[in-house]
Amino acid sequence: MAQLRRDIRKFTDRETEVIAVGPENAPQFKTWWDEHEMPFIGIPDPDHIIADRYGQQSKLIKMGRLPASVLVDKYGRIRYSRFGDSMADIPETEEMLAIIDALNKGTAGQG
Repeated sequence: MAQLRRDIRKFTDRETEVIAVGPENAPQFKTWWDEHEMPFIGIPDPDHIIADRYGQQSKLIKMGRLPASVLVDKYGRIRYSRFGDSMADIPETEEMLAIIDALNKGTAGQG
């Protein structure tokens, strides 16, 4: 999340909205969100409705929900998804930006 907060401008410069979904209930989520001054949209998902819809896995042995990165185009189509194997398995900003740039140029697959 710190990486996204730091690099948010790189995404907004590409007309890309960043949305984070967390497993906490609304009050806990808001407290954390406000304390960390996140500059993008955050959605609490304590019942895992959004996480389940996008196929995010949960592993108790690995401390809960594993990271998922999903790029959804303005028509609601999933254009890219990556599901982490550990809590540290999160794509770097530059990797995501390269995919966004390819999608914007029309050179990426329909995924």
